[in-house]
Amino acid sequence: MKLLRLKIGEPFRCLQTGFELHFLREWDKDSAGDFAPYILAGPNGSGKSNVLEVLAAIFYQLECQYLTYRPDVLTPPDFSDDFSGAFVQQQGIDAHRPNAFELEYLIPIPDRLQAGSTDRFAHIKISKTADSSARVFWLNHPDHGEEKPLSRVDAWDLLPQFVLGYSSGENEILSLPFFKMRFIQYDEYLDSLKNDLSYAGKPESRQTFLDNAFNQAILLGNLLFENTDTLQPFREEVGIEGLEQFRIILKKSIEISTAQANDFPEGFILVDEDTDGGKTYRLPLLHKFEPTEDPKDKTAILDRLQRCATCHYHDSENDTLYLDYLVTEETREAFRNNFASAIDLFQYLQILLTLNLYSVSEPLKTDLYLSDSLYVNETVPTLPSDARVMRFKDLVLKKNGISETIYAKSLSDGEHQFLHSLGLCLLYKNTNSLDSKVQREMLITTHTPFLISDSMPEQVLVFDKSDGIVRLDRPDYNTLGASINKITMKTFGKRETIGGFAQQKMEELKARFEKGENKEQLIDEINQSLGDSVEKVLLIKTILDSMERSED
Repeated sequence: MKLLRLKIGEPFRCLQTGFELHFLREWDKDSAGDFAPYILAGPNGSGKSNVLEVLAAIFYQLECQYLTYRPDVLTPPDFSDDFSGAFVQQQGIDAHRPNAFELEYLIPIPDRLQAGSTDRFAHIKISKTADSSARVFWLNHPDHGEEKPLSRVDAWDLLPQFVLGYSSGENEILSLPFFKMRFIQYDEYLDSLKNDLSYAGKPESRQTFLDNAFNQAILLGNLLFENTDTLQPFREEVGIEGLEQFRIILKKSIEISTAQANDFPEGFILVDEDTDGGKTYRLPLLHKFEPTEDPKDKTAILDRLQRCATCHYHDSENDTLYLDYLVTEETREAFRNNFASAIDLFQYLQILLTLNLYSVSEPLKTDLYLSDSLYVNETVPTLPSDARVMRFKDLVLKKNGISETIYAKSLSDGEHQFLHSLGLCLLYKNTNSLDSKVQREMLITTHTPFLISDSMPEQVLVFDKSDGIVRLDRPDYNTLGASINKITMKTFGKRETIGGFAQQKMEELKARFEKGENKEQLIDEINQSLGDSVEKVLLIKTILDSMERSED
């Protein structure tokens, strides 16, 4: 997909009412395979991250509106086939902002909807007015246009296939809607257990925050499925030659209270009775992933993972399944035979990892769903490793030039970030996503001038905030190949090209010169104490010029 325009009808973070952003105004649809991430740059506090936050919030609202499954707290009592923003508003909770917006984008038309359209791409406009549901319009379709909103089914098919978020830091605001969606995915699965409903094995929703919780799953998907040429950056940048072995540990049932047991069908809960008549209730949390009674059913995820394993063991006392993998070409072939692709495997692992949220109480979940707090993530308890439903262990890598065992956990922070960010791009490379190239859109907020220097001016938006108003424009210079000094001064408003401590040292030397200290000795000290820089050259030139004037 390609974003075209965003406009908000109420203040959001530091973005003012009426804030409007036009993305790529000219886009050659025939060159849609070119990799061109969109760079949002500017000083701290200029509003660039708020654009990502408002997009995440908008797509979260759309998910809540169009998902088949919604938690009760997000579904009004009179719910029919639409989501009422007014329901949340009347609760006095500001959890679904922005309350008014317009969003436009281009997206490939799925085969089911191709009839009647002569275009390859649908021009979609999503519009929401205050206290109403969002409506989706297909602007370049002869039977729709801006007068006839799409049905729920058609609108769902013309939303991006995935909306992905990733942050190398601790941006709690950006992760908030994604974090809520993770709980919706968990509750969707739990609802299938309570009501004995079918479950596809993957979450229905498209919004995923790919934080460190999914780090090893992303790495596994790529190393098991991608070919040698695709993984070349892994070798060149991190020295990763391949995957040697790993273990998956699955806790098949968890202990629950008597009250929780009453929420499930009779006979579904496992009951252990001790010699004194006391009862312990256990929920078979992985039931939907177990093989069915049909001997021809080979689709259950536990069965598929077990078929790929080198060896496996079930600890009946703790009801825990251990799957060990010694990775050979035969192992990779087994995964390719049991899973359609790297992303297919990842989505199953994703929901298994999401089940680690089982310890969160219902009152806390309700608070999370309706919260606009920046600290919701901190309220969720972190389980010890042996209490988790799913975890990886002993993920061993082959690293170039190193003969001893290298555990993935032992990699540096920089190596983890590189493998994670590149890995998620590879994982979703053939999807229609709000993320990256071909049929995808990637948005990056950055303070790194190197990214700007590698981008054409039309791929960069520069943010500035003054008098409480966020403004944005294209760079007024050619960014591609521009020097780091120029980008730092023109885009980030910083004239300094050296560190703060070095700048302070430079100012002290300059002050001593102005007070009349011996100029030749100062030049010697400057040369000895400071490295080469534009600032150093200018200071020495100033001193030399003053010496020439003195001689005259």
